[in-house]
Amino acid sequence: MAGIHFDWGRAPYADIHALQQKFVLARAENRIPNLLLTGEHDPVITLGRKTPQDEAIAGDIPIVVVERGGEATYHGPGQLVAYPLIHLTQSRKDLHQFQRDLEEVGIRTLADFGVTGVRREGLTGVWIGERKIQSLGIAVRRWVTWHGLALNVSTDLEAFQTFHPCGLDGRVMISLSDALGRDVEMDDVRERLVAHASEVLPGGPFEAGPLPSLDD
Repeated sequence: MAGIHFDWGRAPYADIHALQQKFVLARAENRIPNLLLTGEHDPVITLGRKTPQDEAIAGDIPIVVVERGGEATYHGPGQLVAYPLIHLTQSRKDLHQFQRDLEEVGIRTLADFGVTGVRREGLTGVWIGERKIQSLGIAVRRWVTWHGLALNVSTDLEAFQTFHPCGLDGRVMISLSDALGRDVEMDDVRERLVAHASEVLPGGPFEAGPLPSLDD
């Protein structure tokens, strides 16, 4: 059975977090197929499980503590977020490989725009040289993945400089638009990312459709 791709447009982080919580349980109970949720968030800084307790964050961007792995990161307009809700028992119980798969999705997406994305030893995410363009952090509940990746398309990078994204200097972050020196359409990036997620991730392909009903 094909998975479902649903794009929410732009929404507050809390709304999509609640949506993930609801559908993770339904997926674990095999009441719905695998899902790939994409969209953009209103500005927010999320703190993963490995965020240092003494992390100082300047400015007035809302802060949310979440269940995913990794440290602090920023989400906001111009950043494409993808949350795969995939039941790994139907393919493989290998969380490290799943993270590498998320990186591969980003690397292939960047290649479609003529940009070479790479992994860096000992670090997660996707990089362009010494600059980081894609972050990732996942959580798993009953072997169903949630949370996911964040690819900077035309993101305001100044927000990253108010803290240490993934424990790094905020100036390390880059966007696809900055890398190319031109504007990039979010719709174009989303189309390519979903296509590559369908090829790379367990649980694909993902076909556009409405969210499944959870009514009994």
